[in-house]
Amino acid sequence: MTERVINWFKYASPQTFYPLAGRLIPWFWALAALFGAAGLTIGFLLAPTDAQQGEGYRIIFLHVPASWLSMFIYLVMAFWAGIGLAFNIRLSGMMASALAPTGALFAFLSLWTGALWGKPMWGTWWVWDARLTSELILLFLYIGFIALQAAIDDPRRADKAGAILALVGVVNIPIIYFSVKWWNTLHQGASVSLTKAPSMAAMMLWGMLLCALGCWMYSIAIALMRVRTIMLERERHTDWVRSLLDDKG
Repeated sequence: MTERVINWFKYASPQTFYPLAGRLIPWFWALAALFGAAGLTIGFLLAPTDAQQGEGYRIIFLHVPASWLSMFIYLVMAFWAGIGLAFNIRLSGMMASALAPTGALFAFLSLWTGALWGKPMWGTWWVWDARLTSELILLFLYIGFIALQAAIDDPRRADKAGAILALVGVVNIPIIYFSVKWWNTLHQGASVSLTKAPSMAAMMLWGMLLCALGCWMYSIAIALMRVRTIMLERERHTDWVRSLLDDKG
């Protein structure tokens, strides 16, 4: 019996990755809808009221997943950018470009929902807290990455410049994560830890995790849609794109 070996390296080519992404997108949209609906239903309808924060705590079902994804997407974006910089792989730069707007969206949502949560809890929309400030810097890093790539006409040069910025900005991620431990901040500590039992009711935890999974699936779906558009734009002079556009036309 011959073992079938899948050559994953062939998908490093935009020509082969484009149809694969098209097949995966509907599945990730379906998972995003499923996990998101389940998480929001549990979070806003089934989870108990918090004894200290009342109903206002329910913003965590949007705020915490947005905060997690803003950091995780930046690491993934920097990974793709670094791979492209090191090995000169076109697809890697395209993936980094596709992820940046979604990461910026989640960083903005993290700050916005944090302000909505902070007003009733702290009595103010914003404080120059270590975690809030470092999250704001993360948003600026995303915007800077997008703006830097847009300012350079040559896509390959834009990818290299963006990769350097993305890799330098990685240092901000541990600052965000550990800021509540390193400095005396208003922001509360983590409710979920890999080394400790969660400090919240099981129903609250499941709602938050399902919302996070929904955001994760959404991020993959929208990034795949965006990277397909970037491929068509950057590869428009190649034979495979001309053939694809001719078939659609």
